[in-house]
Amino acid sequence: MPSSLKQFKARALARPQVRRDYDALADEFEILDEMLKARAEAGVTQAELAERIGTTQSAVARMESPTGKHSPSIATLKRYASALGYRLQVRLVKEERKAYRAGRKGGKAGRTS
Repeated sequence: MPSSLKQFKARALARPQVRRDYDALADEFEILDEMLKARAEAGVTQAELAERIGTTQSAVARMESPTGKHSPSIATLKRYASALGYRLQVRLVKEERKAYRAGRKGGKAGRTS
């Protein structure tokens, strides 16, 4: 990453709201990165991948776009992965939060009935 881009990113991420928004997209950027790496390792172009999964090159480009305007279905992600010799793995990972109390009002955390 060129120095001026690194400096811009550092200044932007120093702003609390920008940092929160950036961090909120971390999961999306992670899966996008995985998809792009898998296609690069397979040596397949967007057009070739599109043909393998029965769609258009522009649809693959939208899937691989960081704009967040298009969220592919799990079925589409499975076809994408399979066409590159991978399998899709989706997991739920427990978030670690301090004193999470959904639906409780006025009570102490951890109190049982």
